[in-house]
Amino acid sequence: MDFFKLKEKGSNVKTEAKAGFTTFLTMLYIIPVNASILSEAGMPLDALITATALITIISTVFNGFWSNTPIAMSTGMGLNAYFSFVLVQQLNVPWQSALGIVFISGMIFLILSFTKFRSWMINSISEDLRRAISAGIGAFIAFIGLQKMGIITNNDATLVSLGNLNDTNVLLGVFGLIVVMIFYVWKIKGAFILAILATSIMAWIFGIIPPPNDLFSPPASISPIAFELDILSACKVAFIPAIITFFVTDLFDTLGTLAGVGFRAGLFKNGSKELEKTLEADAAASVLSSLVGVSTTTSFVESASGVEEGGRSGLTAIFTGLFFILTLFMLPLFKAIPANAIYPVLVMVGVLMFGELANINFKDKSIAISTFLIVILMPLTYSITYGLAFGFISYMLIKLFTKEFKDINLGVIFLFIISLMAFIVH
Repeated sequence: MDFFKLKEKGSNVKTEAKAGFTTFLTMLYIIPVNASILSEAGMPLDALITATALITIISTVFNGFWSNTPIAMSTGMGLNAYFSFVLVQQLNVPWQSALGIVFISGMIFLILSFTKFRSWMINSISEDLRRAISAGIGAFIAFIGLQKMGIITNNDATLVSLGNLNDTNVLLGVFGLIVVMIFYVWKIKGAFILAILATSIMAWIFGIIPPPNDLFSPPASISPIAFELDILSACKVAFIPAIITFFVTDLFDTLGTLAGVGFRAGLFKNGSKELEKTLEADAAASVLSSLVGVSTTTSFVESASGVEEGGRSGLTAIFTGLFFILTLFMLPLFKAIPANAIYPVLVMVGVLMFGELANINFKDKSIAISTFLIVILMPLTYSITYGLAFGFISYMLIKLFTKEFKDINLGVIFLFIISLMAFIVH
């Protein structure tokens, strides 16, 4: 095991295996949750379950070998919602074209992984704005989760209002939300997947949805969605903002995860080589995800659970990926999970992402205003793109009018122009 430098990292095979299993438990929820969200785009659920499992296995194992870091990867929360609910449902983009957008953004990410552009972009944008993007996406996906559960519903007079709490499915969603919050604050390992299971059992007991007839079966074929992406139809000027949204969000999400997980654990203390290789693996996985038939892949913050168990090398990631092989054979169980057992997790993930607001400097007026617009307009416009656009435009304008020219650089100007383009092509 000298390849993984276990002695140098102060670890061993047993510790890495335990850490890998812990990470597996904490992010197991992504299989049913991602499949459920992407199925809203009209894609077959069975194929999505298999595809999500496959991209998780491949990307996580590849990262373990390529970067030798304990970072697990899978389809990113937030961008999967943007894929289904904005691109496909709201903008009427065929899911094949949406996959083409994911492919193009992934290729851009991959190509730029071998240049200085990534570092230039990161250094150009303040950490506060990057945190605001995370918080805004958190508000957006939490809003979607509450809406899909029926807790929030449309109202002609007030746009939104409280849903029908006499509805059995809505009550199931409320129950699931309470369970996932309690499990999380109790710091139970695998809180999300256990909350999904507990809520599902409640639904099965009260006959809201039939229980699974079997627990295991052969994996479903991914042929209905694999290699079905339409790249040519995605090569339109109108899709440039969406491509940039996938690229920028994946970049900042990955860097935020690696900063929180890696640097805190001292994983990248010997320089940026491991960080660079992890970003390269993330970019390659994003391209592969569009070929398999799912939305953008990113590094998972749940990797922190494995790090806390002592995982320090890529062997942790490899064990995590190998454990996910089990999910390929759990199709009947995943299909028997009711939607309102899944969407509470979306709300809880949103809460965690929203917590980034605590670290933002609101004394800076440009940051305060742009952060507010990003966070409030992502859910209200039902679009990550427009939330980002309003935020970057307001930041640029305030800096200009307050004559704080030192904070205006080429990166800020670049995003300002892209943000304007989002409204022009609209």
